[in-house]
Amino acid sequence: MYIRTLAPSDAESYRALRLQSLQQHPEAFLSSYESEAKLSIETTRIRLDSSDQHFTLGAFLDGEQRLAGMATLFRESRPKIQHKANVYAVYVDPAARKHGVGRALMLELIARAKGAPGLEQLTLTVTSSNLSAKRLYESLGFVCYGTEPRAMKLDGEYLDEDLMVLLL
Repeated sequence: MYIRTLAPSDAESYRALRLQSLQQHPEAFLSSYESEAKLSIETTRIRLDSSDQHFTLGAFLDGEQRLAGMATLFRESRPKIQHKANVYAVYVDPAARKHGVGRALMLELIARAKGAPGLEQLTLTVTSSNLSAKRLYESLGFVCYGTEPRAMKLDGEYLDEDLMVLLL
């Protein structure tokens, strides 16, 4: 497996995996398949244009060109909260699960975050019922500091989200 920062040239494969994630697991993301499907490929290219403030990592299984997983980091830009960054859109294709892809993505993301001057903590939210994701994040040192009840409403049902932090 290898992990690298995705670039605008990866827009098509990123978009395909992103839409798959939203279609197969709508409970895990605040974005919806319908709203993301309307976005142009150019918008996706712009999103994948990395900077010191944000990047998206992609995981590729050995010998494959197909994107198997992804994770995005966005650093806060306002001076009072520049010490924080948020982790978004973590997803691994079901065919690539149980191979350590999610762990490898998160370990690389954490390593890069630790190398960013002045960055002191990572935050993320995870649907409270997503036990496998919560176990992964906890095994990497994230701790739950609260739960937002009814954080999301999907098909008439409310879902809670756990708020997690990793102090770097």
